[in-house]
Amino acid sequence: MKYYKYKWNESLGGEIDNWGFSLWYIEIGEDEYYSRQITIFDNGKILKYSESKLDDEFGGLCDQKFDISEFDGIECSKKEFEENWNQ
Repeated sequence: MKYYKYKWNESLGGEIDNWGFSLWYIEIGEDEYYSRQITIFDNGKILKYSESKLDDEFGGLCDQKFDISEFDGIECSKKEFEENWNQ
């Protein structure tokens, strides 16, 4: 597994537009697909998606292969990811 994070400084629109900007954490499996994803918004709300919870009314787990060339974030530790997952 590999772990990444990035700050999204744009509105996501729709019902969650007023939640603020967001910090994203992603876990990438050996198959290069997203296995878990966390979105932490400026207002404190947290969205979590995994293979056991693919989506809800606010969004969902990315179903595309991870492409590092299109990614504007940094690698993070498994520990940091898990701490945020367990919030």
